[in-house]
Amino acid sequence: MSVKHAISRGLELGRSVFQLGLLKSGGRFAAKLRADRFRVGPSARTVQPQAFLPSRYRYFRTSLKGLAAQLQSAGFRRRFGGGSPRNRAVFLAFGLGVGLIEQQLEDDSRSAATCDEIQAVFRKKRFQSPFKPCTSGYKLEDYIIGSQIGKGSNAAVYEAAARFAPQESNDEGSLVQLGEDEEETTRSLTCCSLRTFPMAIKMMWNFGAGSSSEAILKSMSQELVPAGPLALKLDKEEITLDGHFGVLPKRVSAHPNVIRVHRAFTADVPLLPGAQEEYPDVLPARLNPAGLGNNRTLFLVMKNYPSTLRQYLEVSTPGRRQGSLMVLQLLEGVDHLCRQGVAHRDLKSDNVLLEFDSDGCPRLVITDFGCCLSQSDSNLQLPFNSIWVNRGGNASLMAPEVVTAAPGCGVVIDYSKADAWAVGAISYEIFGQPNPFYRAVGLESRSYQEKQLPPLPSAVSADVQLVIRFLLRRSPSKRPSARVAANMLHLSLWGRKALANHDSVGMRKLADWLLCQSAVVLLKGCGGPSGNMVEAELQRSFLSNLDLEDLRTAVGFLLYGREQHQACILSA
Repeated sequence: MSVKHAISRGLELGRSVFQLGLLKSGGRFAAKLRADRFRVGPSARTVQPQAFLPSRYRYFRTSLKGLAAQLQSAGFRRRFGGGSPRNRAVFLAFGLGVGLIEQQLEDDSRSAATCDEIQAVFRKKRFQSPFKPCTSGYKLEDYIIGSQIGKGSNAAVYEAAARFAPQESNDEGSLVQLGEDEEETTRSLTCCSLRTFPMAIKMMWNFGAGSSSEAILKSMSQELVPAGPLALKLDKEEITLDGHFGVLPKRVSAHPNVIRVHRAFTADVPLLPGAQEEYPDVLPARLNPAGLGNNRTLFLVMKNYPSTLRQYLEVSTPGRRQGSLMVLQLLEGVDHLCRQGVAHRDLKSDNVLLEFDSDGCPRLVITDFGCCLSQSDSNLQLPFNSIWVNRGGNASLMAPEVVTAAPGCGVVIDYSKADAWAVGAISYEIFGQPNPFYRAVGLESRSYQEKQLPPLPSAVSADVQLVIRFLLRRSPSKRPSARVAANMLHLSLWGRKALANHDSVGMRKLADWLLCQSAVVLLKGCGGPSGNMVEAELQRSFLSNLDLEDLRTAVGFLLYGREQHQACILSA
């Protein structure tokens, strides 16, 4: 019997022993670890769908310290008929197998420590906003308002500039200061007015909230989820959302792929350009006798972006690599929200803004949080005991588990993977195809079958197609989270060599690759403008969210998907 075969036989015997329950103490210990593994901790991380993967892609994490010695004990040998040479050989093989697993567990422990150290380094390097902190900008009169640049079902957006911060000024009190790279980029954009109006003001439409600042902020608090720490003025003489009334909304930290609200205030509704023609019904009676709106409303000040993702895709089709980076940015943005207990619930190409980095790569930013779910307990679960409970916006891109939920006592809708599903649907648009869940194709998230999904263009890489297919799984238990899907794309884009000939257990190559990747990203960050490029931002985001379990799950999905793809090719 060869050593390799002996070890294999030892592992088989080990599994049999556990299944027969002969190692009662070990069984109890393993059961305890399994219970701990699926217990939701303070961070409320969702359990990854590892049960979906075949057994050869799952990972043996149970501690086996000292088990090899137990197997060689006299009592254990006597149970199986004494110490005959044959039994000793079998137990030796089993002990060797267990010893190798112990060695693998040590390697895993080192890999986990490496991930933790890398994560700690990159979490210190927080995303820096281009807007400088200042003490002005809390009144509508502080801004020069230009043309309308967008209109939705609950707001109109106008380009704006700060009166107190002229474009040519380098005053430290400026709310906006664009870097040279961003200025160079704006010259190549169709919206040349970005240099004159670097900000955007979103005016909410106020139908039923009343005209008091308190009522407005209570009614529209979801819009403040992406608000910065200085967005609201804390003044005792004014009613502000400072926690003294209502429910202070959860606010997410800054991220390059999530919009940032820099100022939020209430003011009287003005008669802005195009108001009488575009939205006369939402104006107050003092501006339009037939208007239904209230006198005051909420205004949000943000950075001005050249276009929405939908507008960009109407005139451009990204290349293979750019498209992959765009999907990855959406996943990173969704993961950032999920980690902080926020589900967007209205993700579509109209609610994604777009600009370009100095290399011409599109940078995507998730915006419009009016339909979001933001709870203090961060579990992304909504009790659904009545048909009047709001499930979110855009019924066409509601995940299957959301749109098929039936209200009832004890029913809960889990939104932890709903936005990731929407990213899968939007990915079709990014790669030049109609969204399969809009009328042009005719699929419905309520009833579609996965085999009905239209094929993606052959130019899209196999790994990216695999990620999109996984994201559009009907069952959330078979769907990767946004973090795992993002890890799959990171590995596909930058870690191909580390995955080459990679087995389902070893992590040494990946650990070495992570260290090299960290060094490269740190050097890029020290190199000036290149650190602000989309790829550098994505790599920093990946390294700041490193988790061994998520990374291994991503490897398992990739290996499984590649094997299935190869099997389909061979059977064709």
